[in-house]
Amino acid sequence: MRTAAQNADPVMIVGDALAVSFIAAISTLAQVSGIALLLFPELGALSYDVFRRPHGAWAKAPVMLVATPFLTGFVGTLTVRNLAYGPLSVLITVMSAMVIIRVLRSPVAPAISAGLLPLTLGETGWWYAPLLLVGSGLLALSSVIWRRLRPLPAEAGPPDGHEIPPETLAEKDFTWLPFFAVFLAAGAYIGTEMGMRFLLCPPLAVVAFEMFAHRKKCAWAMRPLLVPVICCLSATAAFLLVAWLGVGPLAAALSVTCGVVLMRVFKLHFPPAITVGLLPFVMPHLDGRYPAAVTLGAVLLCLAFLLWRKTSAWSLARH
Repeated sequence: MRTAAQNADPVMIVGDALAVSFIAAISTLAQVSGIALLLFPELGALSYDVFRRPHGAWAKAPVMLVATPFLTGFVGTLTVRNLAYGPLSVLITVMSAMVIIRVLRSPVAPAISAGLLPLTLGETGWWYAPLLLVGSGLLALSSVIWRRLRPLPAEAGPPDGHEIPPETLAEKDFTWLPFFAVFLAAGAYIGTEMGMRFLLCPPLAVVAFEMFAHRKKCAWAMRPLLVPVICCLSATAAFLLVAWLGVGPLAAALSVTCGVVLMRVFKLHFPPAITVGLLPFVMPHLDGRYPAAVTLGAVLLCLAFLLWRKTSAWSLARH
């Protein structure tokens, strides 16, 4: 969780502006080319942290910024071409992405979203994964330049959730896995039955992974009740912006700005808020159910997490 002094840090203020500008530039490229997926939504969360913390785990791993989403995106394409959307395909995609992250010892957990996005959208084209190289490659190059321009801080604080260093990925407690898997399967099933696939929107899988796998280090795992609130507000703001302004650079920049403002207002480092706000820019059919779907999914996640936390505490008390 950020303090007021940290939020006022000039480097972070400049970082916010750079993140907004970067997404506006990528959105312009997507609009000019007519390829919406050039604006991969997780670029919002990634650019936010890369520019805010030029010496953070993501900024220091430019190769992983490119390689991890590409590999998980390729797995997502393989899955969507062979399986229909549902609990099984979602579990295969997310678990495969987790294996890739673990094998690579990559800190880029948002790559889980890269794998799940084509399945959620029903995007079967082989060009999806290569497209991810454009935005992630530009961000990786920008991170190298920005890091060289900023001196290493005298004191580096601990990582906030959504940027977990690779050495923390090998935690010994895996009691969370069944709860995580049930959440994914339930979200996919309920979303399918209700005709609302975005009930399990891709960034929500990332939010869940970090909440469960890194409970003691993830910022929003310490304040889980805020997750549905922020997700609802970000999704609603994005829906209204796209309805009023379309999917151009101005709306994308304002959506990122809304995510940043929400984090400031709630004093919670929660970059997925930005990703939730950018998803409507790649959705072929956006309607008013999007905010409701995201909110319901976030509530389901919150309930699953609180149940696991309660069960875990009860189990520890017995021993």
